[in-house]
Amino acid sequence: MLVAGVDEAGRGPLAGPVVAAAVILERLEIRRLLSLGLNDSKKMSPASRERLFREMNAMGVTWRAQAASPARIDRDNILAATLWAMRLCVTSLPRIPDLVVVDGSITVPGLVLRQKALPRADGIVPAAAAASVVAKVLRDRVMRSLDAVFPIYGFCRHKGYPSREHVENLRRAGPCAIHRKSFHVRGWSSP
Repeated sequence: MLVAGVDEAGRGPLAGPVVAAAVILERLEIRRLLSLGLNDSKKMSPASRERLFREMNAMGVTWRAQAASPARIDRDNILAATLWAMRLCVTSLPRIPDLVVVDGSITVPGLVLRQKALPRADGIVPAAAAASVVAKVLRDRVMRSLDAVFPIYGFCRHKGYPSREHVENLRRAGPCAIHRKSFHVRGWSSP
């Protein structure tokens, strides 16, 4: 059975995109990645995620990713933007999976494939764990590059999450082009 795991990174930040990824793993790829420490990306260090991502690419693991911009998040809401990105990455896979396992409690609307929503799938299903790594690595890379464009916010350190530093900088400087205007922080009012 060909399983595609689907996960996202970046639903909670105040800035930047949400990134979804879909991954299909072969049996040998699963064994190799588990031996290298594949797990839910939140339980891995940034260096471990990067190393595993490089290994997945070297092995030729099948994956696709899609980002939903802050503008789409503000227009549609975070859940709708996330599900949109998930649908696009699954439908762009070069092979059709027999089952799509979505990390969370909601399946992807508009997908004509067999699906299962599974809370904490990224800690149980290897393909979902791999998807969590892909999504997190790609989103973190985007946020590090955006730090060079908007250095006042410190995106390279907190990746847009509502850390104390980020909230203070946001209150002091106001939102920039990549802030989610529909997300509110006490003391900051969006235009």
